[in-house]
Amino acid sequence: MAKPFVNDRGFIKCQCRRCLNNDSHQFEDLESHIFRNGFMFGYNQWIHHGEPATANARTTVAGPSGGIHERDEMFDVLDDIISEDADEDAVGGLSSYDQYDDLFAALQSELYPDVSSFSSLNFLVKLMHLKVLNKWTNKSFDELLKLLKLAFPKIDLVESHYEAKKLMTKMGLGYSSIHENSLKDTCPVCSESRWKLQSGKRSGKNVPHKVLRYFPVGPRLKRLFATSKTVKLMRWHSTGKSKDNDVMRHSVDGKSWQEFDKRHPQFAGDVRNVRLGLAADGFNPFGNMSLSYSMWPVVLTTYNLPPWICMKAEYLMLSLLIPGPQSPGKDMDVFLRPLIDELKELWVHGLDTRDAASENGVFRMRAALLCTVNDFPARSSLSGWSGQGYRACPTCNEDTPSMRVIGKTTFFGHRRFLPTNHHWRSNLQFDGRTERKRPPRRFSTTDILEQLRRVKTGIPGKHPNYGGVKRKRGDDELNWRKKSIFYELPYWATIELKHNLDVMHIEKNVCDSLLGTLLADPHKSKDTDNARRDLAKLGIRHELHLFEDGNKLMKPAADYTFFEANQRKFCRFIRSVKFSDGFASNLSKNVA
Repeated sequence: MAKPFVNDRGFIKCQCRRCLNNDSHQFEDLESHIFRNGFMFGYNQWIHHGEPATANARTTVAGPSGGIHERDEMFDVLDDIISEDADEDAVGGLSSYDQYDDLFAALQSELYPDVSSFSSLNFLVKLMHLKVLNKWTNKSFDELLKLLKLAFPKIDLVESHYEAKKLMTKMGLGYSSIHENSLKDTCPVCSESRWKLQSGKRSGKNVPHKVLRYFPVGPRLKRLFATSKTVKLMRWHSTGKSKDNDVMRHSVDGKSWQEFDKRHPQFAGDVRNVRLGLAADGFNPFGNMSLSYSMWPVVLTTYNLPPWICMKAEYLMLSLLIPGPQSPGKDMDVFLRPLIDELKELWVHGLDTRDAASENGVFRMRAALLCTVNDFPARSSLSGWSGQGYRACPTCNEDTPSMRVIGKTTFFGHRRFLPTNHHWRSNLQFDGRTERKRPPRRFSTTDILEQLRRVKTGIPGKHPNYGGVKRKRGDDELNWRKKSIFYELPYWATIELKHNLDVMHIEKNVCDSLLGTLLADPHKSKDTDNARRDLAKLGIRHELHLFEDGNKLMKPAADYTFFEANQRKFCRFIRSVKFSDGFASNLSKNVA
């Protein structure tokens, strides 16, 4: 019946669930396409394939239960989700779509009688989005649903947040809760109860001490390729990168990325393979600083995307939510285990993924973690190199120049990074000596692995009789506390730049210290009495040494310190500075 309606190029509209009469294919391919994806719902009158249209014929979208609803924007979302499953399941029978019955029912259901602008599913998704953006509690969301039901008795909406979350999970937005030794009541190592106790007894409901929430990475990466809005952006690092070798505006322009491509040409051969970055830090979810609690989210970003997109909140992927109340510290690797296992799987085997921009349809997607981005304490937890002590610098490693001053360890020798003919190298005001040393040596991958080979394996945990016992490091272990779990990734040792420092934290701390010192802020200035005593101990900057005037200890004013008149000029200048819209906050509000 439909064959006479093939166009002059041999194409005909396809009635499968993926194409929905919007795309055309060769007539010979039509049968296999419908067999793989399944026949679209609601297409009962074949107006595109020869059957005459009646007065009430219209473009419809229908679910498995047979109801009909006008085309809804959520249908495109479901189409992407179902297309992923269709490509994974070559059979593509109707039974493969049974799990989506509730979603189709909500999609074809009117939110309220005679209201066609919203389907029940569309309204629920937008309501859940508002909940996240405005940080509504689950209880407040339940109360809102009750109010809507009370005000509009005929509204077709779920009864509670639990039901809403259960429905959203079918769209691939769920997570898995991980309980270690979940079938046991006590820890097999230290025999501690795995349940929270009240007054020494277990409460009526079993509540575990810690629950790790893991959000699988693979399905989220697949969704980026299955969606027509993002699939082309996933190739930007190859098609849109800067042509100027002297300009760096994205990680693809850096040496580490380019060296990685040279060492792994098979991975680099397909531009659709995914490059990831990882960030982790602790925060207090209660917003109450009097309550000590530290929860650690582990977030992934996709560096295939352009720089103006890859750091936007909607493209950041939460992969782990590590519970508190204490930070994981040296036990970070225990919580990273499910993520590392999936990253290894994505590197070695990959995932069959639908490419919405390719005629071939499905390709084998692989992924690699290129780097981490953290502040200095979090870097220590992830890398295994301690950020404390005389060898705190992870770049200088065992050659870190440091010394003990009053109350703290200080690091010097920064002039060695200057050009050999720079006049500051011969200036004696820094430490009383001329700097002739070259920049610190660069430690190769072989050097680092040899150092890690000497590190003893510690016991994780905070139990006082097990992992909680502090172990003194040997001299041959340097500042290594552990061999990071990232080294289980087959490619990790070959990456040039593994850990990046978050510039925001460094800029803020340096700016606070600099301004505090210039303005002689008693709380933030680094020009303290102990700092002056250190100058006398080192025998430099004699004009700044403390001296006694009778019974008083006098502190000479430094050339870099602003007096009151200069402080007022500086503050007036800061108040007058104007920034472009969105570039910075209004500084004038913070200047007295």
